[in-house]
Amino acid sequence: MVEDQPRSTDRFSEHIRAMRTHLYLIFLAAGIYAAPHISNIAELLTLLQQMKNSMTGDILNLRIETPASIDNVNCIDTLFEGVELLKTNPDLKKFGVFFQKFERLKQSLIPSLAEEGECETERRNTTKFIEKLITFIRKLSKGTRA
Repeated sequence: MVEDQPRSTDRFSEHIRAMRTHLYLIFLAAGIYAAPHISNIAELLTLLQQMKNSMTGDILNLRIETPASIDNVNCIDTLFEGVELLKTNPDLKKFGVFFQKFERLKQSLIPSLAEEGECETERRNTTKFIEKLITFIRKLSKGTRA
């Protein structure tokens, strides 16, 4: 009976090592899965900043419905409609990469919000709209990292 105790301790240690290895592999897989998403969000933010900095002329005078809040589903839909408006503007064709990446990530950017309701909007210039869009994407990207 005394001889069985070290053997069972060894098996227990092996079991713990195997569990630790499995846990490590799970965390590694989760990190690999999340890394491209975070990278794509960072790229979206960079492209948006470039778009904002390159705006001149008529595009600056474009007025886009901009939500006062980004905390309910209707306001998020308003942001997406504004992006569609920018997408159709000939002056922003050079940012086609942004619009393609945004479209691919759109579903992951839609948070599961319980709050639905009236969305207060104001027609604001393009720069203000893009600033609101940047805030929205940053807010959601912090939620995906947590």
